[in-house]
Amino acid sequence: VYDQKSLENYLESQVAEVSAEHPVLIDKFLEDALEAEVDALTDGEDTFVAAVMEHIEEAGIHSGDSACAIPSLEITDEQLKTIKDYTAKIASALDVVGLMNIQFAIYQGKVYIIEANPRASRTVPLVSKVTGINMAQLATRLMLGESLASLDLKEKEIPYTGVKEAVFPFDKFENIDAVLGHRRGNGNCQHLCSGILQSSDSSRT
Repeated sequence: VYDQKSLENYLESQVAEVSAEHPVLIDKFLEDALEAEVDALTDGEDTFVAAVMEHIEEAGIHSGDSACAIPSLEITDEQLKTIKDYTAKIASALDVVGLMNIQFAIYQGKVYIIEANPRASRTVPLVSKVTGINMAQLATRLMLGESLASLDLKEKEIPYTGVKEAVFPFDKFENIDAVLGHRRGNGNCQHLCSGILQSSDSSRT
């Protein structure tokens, strides 16, 4: 709904009862927000943010279906500082030891938290590859009792850009080899993928 009248129409036509047992939950969607994602290591007291990933699509696209870049492209230094501060505070409050993933939305310059996951994320292999930090191994050491300080981790400037893209669903097409990723008898899947690239916003491609 976009206004009071739309809300009233919905409640009158679709909701039989509103009570503590049958609540109506209202969320506000942040349209055209920028989504960011963090993979971090924590020992329960100190937290190290290995990378802040910037999603290419606007917030609202499931992280498993979206692309992201390391390092971030459009997030300001102030917003990065806020993201890292929020990550440390959440990790401490939840008493997380090991890996943690948090997704953020940046809307009109303000940083919002979408969700926090005290576990490994699908982006851990990407972060490890791009940063050169073996996240899984170090998280295991933290879970076995080592301190974050003993790992002597330091932020470093990454001189290139790492990108995660959603896996193309080759198994949806009869003539696509899901392992080799090419059209049988035709060499490769370039003509299938090119349509996706051409339909993308050229300023963000």
